[in-house]
Amino acid sequence: MLEFIQNIRIKFNKLIFLSFYSWSFKKFGKRSTLSFPFRVNGAKYITIGNKVHISERSWIFAYKRIGNDPQINIHDGTYIGRSTHIVSVSGITIQQNVLISDKVYLSDNLHEYKNIELPIKSQKILDKGPISIGENTWIGENVCVIGSSIGKHCVIGSNSVVLSNIPDYSVAVGSPAKVIKRYNQITKDWERV
Repeated sequence: MLEFIQNIRIKFNKLIFLSFYSWSFKKFGKRSTLSFPFRVNGAKYITIGNKVHISERSWIFAYKRIGNDPQINIHDGTYIGRSTHIVSVSGITIQQNVLISDKVYLSDNLHEYKNIELPIKSQKILDKGPISIGENTWIGENVCVIGSSIGKHCVIGSNSVVLSNIPDYSVAVGSPAKVIKRYNQITKDWERV
């Protein structure tokens, strides 16, 4: 009985969302869900493809600055776990069928901190360049990706901090994340680097 009530609640929330909120996005694809509670800022700069699931307590923020329109593009079949934060001042693209675990942070920007006379929160925001997450990639729990891109069919280990680009078919772990395995197209096996 509890499961039945829970399913009714989920369907009701989805209907409310589709009726009153999905129109505010640049595009919101078919059979996509954004679970309550959630927070979205700058929805008109956010494109969500088909069959995308974004779990509860996630925050997606496309921050508009003078002379710059941010873009967040989440392609078909992507799953985003609970409490994930995606923050863009320029561009973040998540390709199709990406699996993002809980509590992941994706940001193409940082706060300036050089001026010690000013609080960091009062200093300008620095654009670190666009982020791209390749198709079929899996990003583990508690990962931070800042101003870097990850190739297709990669695995990023839990608690890693990605500060530089990760090539296709790689396994990367650590802080900062380093590639520890690559897929060898000749031997058809994952090999230690």
